[in-house]
Amino acid sequence: MRYDGLVTLLRTVDLDRAEDFYSGLLGLERVLDQGGCRIFRVSSSGFLGVCAGTPEPQGVIVTLVAADVRERCAELERRGVRFEKSVSYNAEFDITHAFLRDPDGHLVEVQRFESAEWPDDVVRT
Repeated sequence: MRYDGLVTLLRTVDLDRAEDFYSGLLGLERVLDQGGCRIFRVSSSGFLGVCAGTPEPQGVIVTLVAADVRERCAELERRGVRFEKSVSYNAEFDITHAFLRDPDGHLVEVQRFESAEWPDDVVRT
């Protein structure tokens, strides 16, 4: 069964600070402001929402898939993003990725799937 989209919701103590990070630094387009939640477009059918509340970053990883991980991370560094783990290849999962944290401590991964088994209609090398 397939659905028409995906929205991942995270809690934040400061909506403006979260918007500065996700829209300003990461370059995601805000598509909806619901007052207590702001929704950003990640892809044609994938969205990230930040909502007012107490953050619970333990165990959460927001993965942003990109064909050009090295170039994307270089641009993010130029914008002032600090990486927790720089771009590297992970043989166990056959991915190229890097990690950073948002202002509330949520782990954000920029990743490219290297495997030919990854679906053709989703970004891959």
